[in-house]
Amino acid sequence: MKNDMLDIYSDYLIAQTAQASATGLSHLLKGTISHDKVTRFLNKNAFSSKDLWRYVKPTIRKHEEDKGGVLIIDDTIEEKPCTDENDIVNWHFSHTRGRCVKGVNILSCIIRYGDIAVPIGFEIVHKEQHFCDLKTRKEIRKSTISKNESFRDMVSQAQSNKILFDHVLADSWFASKENMKFIHNKIRKKFILGLKSNRLCAFSKAEAKKGQHQAINELDLKDGVSRKVWLKDLSFPVQLIKKVFKNENGTTGTLYLVTNDLHIDADQIYLIYQKRWRVEEYHKYIKQNSSLEKSLTCSPKVGPTRNRGSCKLLKKGHEP
Repeated sequence: MKNDMLDIYSDYLIAQTAQASATGLSHLLKGTISHDKVTRFLNKNAFSSKDLWRYVKPTIRKHEEDKGGVLIIDDTIEEKPCTDENDIVNWHFSHTRGRCVKGVNILSCIIRYGDIAVPIGFEIVHKEQHFCDLKTRKEIRKSTISKNESFRDMVSQAQSNKILFDHVLADSWFASKENMKFIHNKIRKKFILGLKSNRLCAFSKAEAKKGQHQAINELDLKDGVSRKVWLKDLSFPVQLIKKVFKNENGTTGTLYLVTNDLHIDADQIYLIYQKRWRVEEYHKYIKQNSSLEKSLTCSPKVGPTRNRGSCKLLKKGHEP
């Protein structure tokens, strides 16, 4: 019955275009399911990342492949400018807007095999620490678990769940040395990550030991050609490629990619990294169909798990 109700409510979120509510669902079903029953179902369950995995596990096992799988991790912000600030709805920096926006910051983990991509985990950023900025005298919120720590937890959990994948894909926000070391040394998997132009590297291990590093945007790198380098504070070599592309408005941009997979060429690196775009489509789908931005939420409800993937927002009264 739990999955039946979950499917019904999920279909309702996709189908309706206004504010989602238990009353609205009951009215749509002509009273066959009461709004109290919907409310009890939503309030009773935490809906954590663990529940998501149980739900999608049969689909993953059906479509998983021994080779070619990629694990994609990225975050998005579901803006809620009219909701009162709390530990879940608060201010986050948006790379799209180039400024801080108020909303819910969601970290998503997706597995992709060919054209099939399925979400297998999520994390809601929960800023429960409060402190005062000495310069501005304003209250600031901070999470006890950083997004990079959550990133490593998600990769580790995917491996614990015996999910098959060859590469971990993420943008430059998650290209920290800790994440690279974790994937390379602990998980023993390959990664392809975006890289910021000011990262330092050396062309040989000897130069790296002497501290002779240069910013990658100062290097004479050819477009679409890979180069073996040693990033600062990494003990293992990686491949670095520079890719120049045109934006829709006619301007040009430069993308730097780095991977610990030394057995593929630049074209393969870029081709595999392009698979990361599916998570952008997934986040766009959530924003257009989940009605989270329009929902009348007020107070946070936090589950007992460490990763706090069970956090959800409740309407003033009872409805999520």
